[in-house]
Amino acid sequence: MTDHLNEIEQINLLLAEETHLELIFKKLATLYPGSIAFSTSFSEEDQVILHFIASSTADIETFTLDTGRLFPETYSTWSRSLEKYKRVIKSYSPNTTAIETFVEENGPNSFYESVDLRKQCCHIRKVEPLRRALFGKKVWITGIRASHSPDRSHMPMVEWDETHQVIKIHPLLQWGTEELKSFIKKEEIPYNALHDKGFVSIGCAPCTRAIQSGEDFRAGRWWWENKENKECGLHVHA
Repeated sequence: MTDHLNEIEQINLLLAEETHLELIFKKLATLYPGSIAFSTSFSEEDQVILHFIASSTADIETFTLDTGRLFPETYSTWSRSLEKYKRVIKSYSPNTTAIETFVEENGPNSFYESVDLRKQCCHIRKVEPLRRALFGKKVWITGIRASHSPDRSHMPMVEWDETHQVIKIHPLLQWGTEELKSFIKKEEIPYNALHDKGFVSIGCAPCTRAIQSGEDFRAGRWWWENKENKECGLHVHA
């Protein structure tokens, strides 16, 4: 654990000394050659990070989890990102046998029936593919922002992820929503058209809806469940 703490301290020093994300990504790629992964769901945050990574030309692998049940608008954002940035975006899909068995035994929309079935679905479609995507990596870059939820307001920008055994970096942690949207407009960054229709946190189509005025950021995800159950397992430490 001491080694991880030293590495985290080194990255924190880099973030304190350097404010330009392009240069931060370049230096990180030098420190961890071939061992950095950036996960994108094509959210506004992830699109901004992709923009900086592409601008930096750093050797950082970009990947996405194709659950098989994403919105058409998400796939469109994916295609437009490939066109604009000319970078490979690796796709990780659910294990065929696992998802076929789950659907055969429980039905295609069984995640509405119980929290346990929904979490099983999330595990097959997202958690297990993420483990494969991060295997052998040392650093995981995410688009998490502090304003996403109260639980993330005191989250450090750099942390150790025990579950996946990687250093996790949230470079946009302190960015505000208006700052984010302004930057996307200024740089003409492709973004998911659903954001213009009240969708904030966008995941699988059957599990995501637009939010109403005054609702929480995560209200549109798994809206039929109690608030405390609203996690898919991607960012929960063991």
